[in-house]
Amino acid sequence: MELPSKLNMPIIRVANVSKVFGRQKELALKLRGEGQSKYEVEQATKTTVAIHNANFEVKKGETFVLIGLSGSGKSTLLRCLNGLVTPSEGRILLENQDIAHLSKKNLQQIRRNKIGMVFQNVGLLPNRTVLDNITFGLELKGVPAKEREKKGKDALEMVGLNGQAHKRIFQLSGGMKQRVGLARALASDQEILLMDEPFSALDPLIRRDMQKLFLDIQDEIQKTVIFVTHDLDEALTLGHRAAVMKDGEIVQLGTAEDILSQPATEYVEQLVQGVDYSKIRLAKSAMKPVQVFASEKELPQVILRRMKINQLSSIFVVSEDHCLKGILSLHQVMEQVEMRKQDLSQAVSNQLHKVHLNQPLREILPLFAKETLPVAVVDDHNRLKGEISTSSLIASLTEKVKITEKKNIELKEVAEK
Repeated sequence: MELPSKLNMPIIRVANVSKVFGRQKELALKLRGEGQSKYEVEQATKTTVAIHNANFEVKKGETFVLIGLSGSGKSTLLRCLNGLVTPSEGRILLENQDIAHLSKKNLQQIRRNKIGMVFQNVGLLPNRTVLDNITFGLELKGVPAKEREKKGKDALEMVGLNGQAHKRIFQLSGGMKQRVGLARALASDQEILLMDEPFSALDPLIRRDMQKLFLDIQDEIQKTVIFVTHDLDEALTLGHRAAVMKDGEIVQLGTAEDILSQPATEYVEQLVQGVDYSKIRLAKSAMKPVQVFASEKELPQVILRRMKINQLSSIFVVSEDHCLKGILSLHQVMEQVEMRKQDLSQAVSNQLHKVHLNQPLREILPLFAKETLPVAVVDDHNRLKGEISTSSLIASLTEKVKITEKKNIELKEVAEK
């Protein structure tokens, strides 16, 4: 997933943040800084270094994921971002305001107006209706009843729960409860959402539905989201960037492509094994440039000659501003020549497969089941950016295998020397 370029300003900056649980804080951090493992430090000091020297920025409108196994420190770090846990050292800057050193009153205001949180255990109030649960935060803010109701119903519609407003919580399924929790966060209209493994307790099918719902909503509203998960597929599917954590440290930070193609440590390499690359890789990773194309205003004779020289059985047709108009076969172009047409504007067929630059390859694979024509890749403005053929698709999906094979050969050569 690509972050829109206009949303590139950091809204949260985490600088040298550590969190120690126990009395010997200074000694524990000293030993950890000297290279002792988390386990060794715990044995020596009876103190837990939950987070050690975390550094990263989260950009406005970004979905930033903290990924790691149980005990890696990801949930503790998330709670530092809204002051539920106070760092032992370091700074957490929310638009240049240090959350780590705010009063309780100021922290409450930030949680109420700026930073919302969605937990795995949604924490809904059983004695309230769905709508009342969703608008509870607005009620605490003193928002008038009519405005609360409108925002609550808008949020319900956004999460696909129209008609459920007056049900009680016990009448809902697990997936519906999670949607209510998400709607509550959306209705509060906080700019930043912290999400702590919100979908991990759901059945696989419901979980995929929730992930798709999240992506659809985020595409529309573009909130800043920090998302915690232990599921690498989920992290790389939902996030613009991810921080991989182990024993309280961030061991790699980057995009899905960075982490998949260049794992920074053996731990990360083991973590990415078995990832479904078709869910992670995007159309732009499999496309190749369109070397030969036609303008809809060109003479058919010119295009026919171009196709024969380049041995093409079909050709993409674009407008003057390079927007994709359609595709024509060699036979269709020959027909236009025989009819003495002056251009292709009336002949272009829009019966073609086209996908967006950032569309996952998993959604593109079915297009190659029967068709032999290339798939066009376009941007937000329908401009032709490239094409995907069967060979380029296979190459993209097997790139990791080739990298691993090359790495193994290099290691073998070093060992033989």
